[in-house]
Amino acid sequence: MSLRRAVAVPFRAKGRDSLSESEFVVALSLDREWFSPEQAKRLVDVAATEGLLAREDDDLRPTFEPREVTVPDGFAPGDDVLRQRSNFERALDAVVQTGVEKQDAVAAVNRLQSELGVTVEAAAVVYARREGVELGDLADRAADELGGD
Repeated sequence: MSLRRAVAVPFRAKGRDSLSESEFVVALSLDREWFSPEQAKRLVDVAATEGLLAREDDDLRPTFEPREVTVPDGFAPGDDVLRQRSNFERALDAVVQTGVEKQDAVAAVNRLQSELGVTVEAAAVVYARREGVELGDLADRAADELGGD
């Protein structure tokens, strides 16, 4: 949630649906003083990988409605938002958000990994799909590993 908030703030502050990458970096590093310019660029990469930012030509667009994100007074993101989650973490988080207990999901993923002989990331994506959870590009990567589909 902190990553989503950090991404939303520059768009909300500027009142625009798109920003150039340099405007976004300036908003996070100079205007807010949350990150160094290099860290702000890293946040762009992480947010794009997480599917929160789309790159269109030279602009960045949020893939969600920034005005709908609650940003508490005094909010400041931690450095953890700069860490890119593994595909396993992304798939597991998506499943847990649907109400599945994390421990149950991890156990099921481990069983699938053993049964299918695939990586833990691929097993997590297969499990998520079986649970009806949409994962976007993660599902495509898993299908490639399993030989297509």
